[in-house]
Amino acid sequence: MPPPQAPPPPPGARAPGLRWLAAVAAAFTAAQLALVVPGTGLGWDETIYVSQVDPRVPAAFFSAPRARGISYLVAPMAALTSATPVLRICLALLSGCALFATLAVWRRLLPTRVLALAGVLFAGLWITLFYGPAAMPNLWSAFGALAAVGCCLRAVHDRADRWALPGLAAGTALVALMRPPDAGWLVLPLAAAALLLPGRRRPAVLLALAAGLVVGGAEWVVEAQLHYGGVLARLGRASEIEGGMGAQLALGDQLRALDGRTLCRPCTGPWRHRATAAWWFALPLCAAGGLLAARSARRSASAVLPAATAVCMAVPYLFGIDYAAPRFLLPSYALLALPVADFLLWAPTRLPGRLRPAAAALVIAALVGHLAVQQSVLAGAVAANRDSTGDYARLAAALHRLGVRPPCLLTGDHAVPVAYYTGCASRQTSGHDATTTPAGIRAATRLRPVAVLVAGGSGPPVYARGWRPEPVPGLRSMRGQRIFLPPGFPGRRTPPGQQAQAGSVTGQSPGT
Repeated sequence: MPPPQAPPPPPGARAPGLRWLAAVAAAFTAAQLALVVPGTGLGWDETIYVSQVDPRVPAAFFSAPRARGISYLVAPMAALTSATPVLRICLALLSGCALFATLAVWRRLLPTRVLALAGVLFAGLWITLFYGPAAMPNLWSAFGALAAVGCCLRAVHDRADRWALPGLAAGTALVALMRPPDAGWLVLPLAAAALLLPGRRRPAVLLALAAGLVVGGAEWVVEAQLHYGGVLARLGRASEIEGGMGAQLALGDQLRALDGRTLCRPCTGPWRHRATAAWWFALPLCAAGGLLAARSARRSASAVLPAATAVCMAVPYLFGIDYAAPRFLLPSYALLALPVADFLLWAPTRLPGRLRPAAAALVIAALVGHLAVQQSVLAGAVAANRDSTGDYARLAAALHRLGVRPPCLLTGDHAVPVAYYTGCASRQTSGHDATTTPAGIRAATRLRPVAVLVAGGSGPPVYARGWRPEPVPGLRSMRGQRIFLPPGFPGRRTPPGQQAQAGSVTGQSPGT
């Protein structure tokens, strides 16, 4: 193993160090509350996760690649209220606490100034800020990975550290609960590091990793056995839904997605804002510099293991799928922030004395410019969310005015999120979430209100060609979307003066 890290700070220095980390976490939370929470609604994937535990709406179809960890996290909030702002605020506070806790894990391994800067680098990314208050699993997978790697190093270097092994198991379990495939890629480098340990420490680390995998992944495995015919069958089905896992290159897609696209599938649009990806090219160079910085400080393991784990966790998303979502790489960004921060603080000190102030000023200017670009991209991503989720709410209000109210059924384009906002169930006759047939849809019209959503420029499905079209004015990102209602549907238009009341049935309103 690499030589041990520097001794931990004396007890008197711990409180000031924690205050720096707390300040970073507080700034992260405040930025979410100010820049992301106001006016944003639940996106498509969020409605799926939240609907699993929200007692007020039917649960949406839950596909094979998903795991229920984030649903469990938001369950207490969803049980109390369906108000999106409350959910957002709670998640912003929780993610701020998680950032503080995971950085604090590393205080026995790295100087506080490195941890504080690493926290700023990671929390300052538009991706991290955007998903901080989101009901999505990727950021929580990042927190779990950061904690697991830190606890693994602590277990290696200090056999008397009573929190290291439980922390390693807990971090691994969190990743497995949120994103089971991520946990597999996380464990590979940590298990390899454990195999290099002396015999008496090796079993304890391996046992903690195994315990984390079992505890965190148990529900996903049981569900695979009950509903998919086993783990391999579920993985195979997940691969089909993801477009076929295999040797594919998504580097270019990830680069394009850095300009604010939450999903780039297919990633064929023009790449207009290339400057937003400049930091991505600097990332591996700075991480490599962080290895040199850690080596000079005689704590190589504090950079080698995070970097190796970051690379492992990025592999399936860079070389295994044919599309990109920036959130997939959040665990890698969290881990690489440590060696990058180490390098940025170390590099100016390697220059002659007269050049150090200029080098430090250059680093600060680069960081300020980088954070400014990230905030600009964040503003665009938040605006896009407000447009799309506002359209979901507008469609829900239109459906209510037309008489489509719970218990009801929606199918067609964007039926899943609109169903959540309307309080309806959603079913599809084709695609990976096909759960009914045209005959089933027609039969449902005799039992409850049913509507088909059709994208602008498209015609209704064959079984709904005789249905009555209803346009929805005022849409922004979904212009031209129409609602098709079956013949003889008893719904009546609500007078304009009662539209606000009709749109409040599920506690949603445009822009929430």
